Amino acid sequence: MTLKDKKNVIKLLIKQLSELYPVAKIQLSFSSPFELLFATILSAQCTDNRVNKVTAEVFKQYNTPEQFSKLPLEVIEQLIFSTGFYKAKAKHIQDMSLALLEKFNGVVPGTMDELLALPGVGRKTANVILGHIFNIPAIVVDTHVIRISNRLGLVQTTNPEKIEFELMKLVDKQQWVVFTHYLINFGRQICDARKPKCSECLLNRVCPSSIV
Repeated sequence: MTLKDKKNVIKLLIKQLSELYPVAKIQLSFSSPFELLFATILSAQCTDNRVNKVTAEVFKQYNTPEQFSKLPLEVIEQLIFSTGFYKAKAKHIQDMSLALLEKFNGVVPGTMDELLALPGVGRKTANVILGHIFNIPAIVVDTHVIRISNRLGLVQTTNPEKIEFELMKLVDKQQWVVFTHYLINFGRQICDARKPKCSECLLNRVCPSSIV
């Protein structure tokens, strides 16, 4: 598929999905930059609904890096247990909180390099923060974005960073954040990992993976 072909697919995708999802936004619940950072770390290999249920209870008790830096690791593990991989996530949260205090006076930073310096923060999490806290255009590459961009022939790799940069070339910069939400919604409702609903898909005529 040529670059021109890919851009045409992107235009069609955005047109169709913007009509299908007129209100496409982040599903994680938060009321501060730290809460979003915390929730995004928990969202790895976990649904947003589950994360929201957990954070709704956690944030009633603790919601600052100062608090999480002082909590015993075992307590953090218990608080986030149901999100899965709780030992690794608890360690990331504790270390991230300490790093925020030591390096950034407890304030979530607003650049990619600074965010990547925090334990447990990769490009996906950093882009969530940049796009939703600092209004900096960013493409978040999750499992839905990886799957759909490959199925549509926009990329030929499962490497998240390579996909991020490929999509940045194809999508208008001002649409990067909402584009991510379009694909996530689309992946959850139509382009399922195991049983894609190709017969219901508005993009099946341009999708090389369509089984219609």
